[in-house]
Amino acid sequence: MDIVIISGLSGAGKSRVAAVLEDMDFYCVDNMPVAMMPKFAELCLATQGRYERVALVTDVRALENIADLFEKLDEIRGIGCVLSILFIEADVETIVRRYKETRRRHPLDPAGHNLEEAVKKEKEILSLVREQANEIIDTTGQTLSKLQRRLFKLFMDGQDHKAMNVTVKSFGFKHGMPIETDLLFDVRFIPNPFYIPELRHRTGLEDIVKDYVFGFEQSNEFFKRFCDMLDFILPHYIEEGRRYLVICFGCTGGRHRSPAVAHAIYEYLSEQGYPVDCIHRDIDKD
Repeated sequence: MDIVIISGLSGAGKSRVAAVLEDMDFYCVDNMPVAMMPKFAELCLATQGRYERVALVTDVRALENIADLFEKLDEIRGIGCVLSILFIEADVETIVRRYKETRRRHPLDPAGHNLEEAVKKEKEILSLVREQANEIIDTTGQTLSKLQRRLFKLFMDGQDHKAMNVTVKSFGFKHGMPIETDLLFDVRFIPNPFYIPELRHRTGLEDIVKDYVFGFEQSNEFFKRFCDMLDFILPHYIEEGRRYLVICFGCTGGRHRSPAVAHAIYEYLSEQGYPVDCIHRDIDKD
């Protein structure tokens, strides 16, 4: 089991980092007391694989004794966990500005008398943790998408595509367009199986209808070009921080052409390793 300890300066972005790791299938716990960390790791191990990747967020409020933290981390390593420390920081000016904007109180300056000195004091307290960190991320001037890219490179083992879930959906225009769509394509340029008596009451998920839909040159050319487009745009969507994408294909009734095309795209994306679902909204409607 992999455990990442997220530590660092208050206001530097530890909670945001935890949110990104959650999207990467980490089980995240915020403000975990140091004394509870080894016992929590044991409980996770006891689930026999349910929690393979865990991130524990701790800050200066939980670190009454830095030596105690390192002792507990050694206990976690001793029970067979792979442990790393991710330290999040930002410059003093940035942290002070963030606290001013959010009107929150710094844990070392609850009365709000000297925020700058509180940030400097925290940096000093956590200096030993920073020295022991496996990775240090400075969020000064960093956008969310840049932060996500950095975390993906650290923890996705070269499989960035798994960070985005794709939903492929078919629908019929006569039943209304899906409001949740990100990319929408009209496949009514493909000849309609509805006008073939033996296909009218079948669906685009049946081989006989699929063969008809993809029996035309324009259908196969569309599929090829669309897959080429996906190969190009999906990595860029991921790079910009998108975690979910809904691709919709519409035909007249949503029973024949759009389900056939949507299912073919679903199979292609599955082969490429993307987490993908396929929904046929109107396939059973008249």
